[in-house]
Amino acid sequence: MKFEKLGLKPEILKGVKSRGYKDTTPIQAQAIPAILDGRDIMGGAQTGTGKTAAFALPVLQLLNKTAGPSCAPRSLILTPTRELADQVAESFKSYGQFLDLSITKVFGGVKMSSQVTNLKNGTDIVIATPGRLMDHILKDSVDLSEIRLLVLDEADRMLDMGFINDIKTIIETLTKKSQNLLFSATYSQEVESLAKKILKNPVMIEVAKRNAAAADVKQILHYVDKGQRYDLLLHLIKEGQWYQVLIFVKTKHSADRLASQLLKAGIPSLAIHGDKSQGARNRALKNFKTGDLQALIATDVAARGIDLDDLSYVVNFELPQIPEDYIHRIGRTGRAGKSGTAISLVSFSEKNQLKKIEKILKYEIPSEIIPGFEPKYDINTILGKNQKDTDMEKKKHKSERFPSKKRSDADEISGSSRSGSAGKKNMSSRRPTRTRK
Repeated sequence: MKFEKLGLKPEILKGVKSRGYKDTTPIQAQAIPAILDGRDIMGGAQTGTGKTAAFALPVLQLLNKTAGPSCAPRSLILTPTRELADQVAESFKSYGQFLDLSITKVFGGVKMSSQVTNLKNGTDIVIATPGRLMDHILKDSVDLSEIRLLVLDEADRMLDMGFINDIKTIIETLTKKSQNLLFSATYSQEVESLAKKILKNPVMIEVAKRNAAAADVKQILHYVDKGQRYDLLLHLIKEGQWYQVLIFVKTKHSADRLASQLLKAGIPSLAIHGDKSQGARNRALKNFKTGDLQALIATDVAARGIDLDDLSYVVNFELPQIPEDYIHRIGRTGRAGKSGTAISLVSFSEKNQLKKIEKILKYEIPSEIIPGFEPKYDINTILGKNQKDTDMEKKKHKSERFPSKKRSDADEISGSSRSGSAGKKNMSSRRPTRTRK
């Protein structure tokens, strides 16, 4: 669908054209008309699907030009991290560059004084992280009484980060009825519970299966012993001649250590995480986007807001503790209709995390073993499986086939093809592994 068919203002269409966009994505084609009709939205979409424009364009359309000096904001967009808030703000400014609307960013890592000044001088749209916005609420430096449009972007991540109480308090601060839009790449009980509380008869929009990875991302597991993980990463970067790779780790310490190791190996690298100043994080992202950095090592929190259409490789140096974060991580590649590759380096100690990830994906991630980096344990051991487990599963599946012939959730995830003649195969035949030449 062409953007011109959505009934958007000429000024907004001009802003869209300046970004080089002509056709809507599925999430935009469905969400924009519903939002313009005044409906609440429950949107399910991964990063890279055009989600930001799906709410930014109608928000800009629904807001009249600024009411003048010292006006209270009429739209509030909440995001989980500073980087994402900055990215969303830049999108609003770009799409709305020909409109007379003002935008204020509110997030931590920078002094509050300039934010207080901007809010006091009047603004139409506030784009904020929950924590810093709560600081302004407590200091009475922000007026949310005129909010008409509320957007929760990446709601799942905000809840994972423990912002649920802040979000509830912020919503309670809104004194007037607002149109509420909630977007989430994954759905948990917490997300659905929040949606029920704040959304009224919402339009449900899903452009992909719930908790699904982006279709344009090729996923690969490389089993490797923990002590060889760094050597394998270095091998992959050099052999594949990767000019740009985003690497995920679990902790700030791991990020700093890995960045230092890669730098010593001649690979320009930097780490971004919560202990870095906002200025340092912005510089690292800028250098990565311009190609001055070959590797960017990030924790889950700091990586939100990395938006590169041409990022070909994402590496899970360590698997995330929260299974849904795997989907967010690999969604940094395969964006804007382009393909990408997500590689996970998995050691024996991460077998339980792998099981949880594959459970929400509802399929097993293809695996490859790199010659020279064969793990000490075989695949069955890594998965925590042995022949006794397999026999028990076969017996269980056989009993469940009669009399109801219904499959359990576990069967749906692991596949019931192991029953019957296929059930006589061992676990390694269930998970084929090929060796890269």
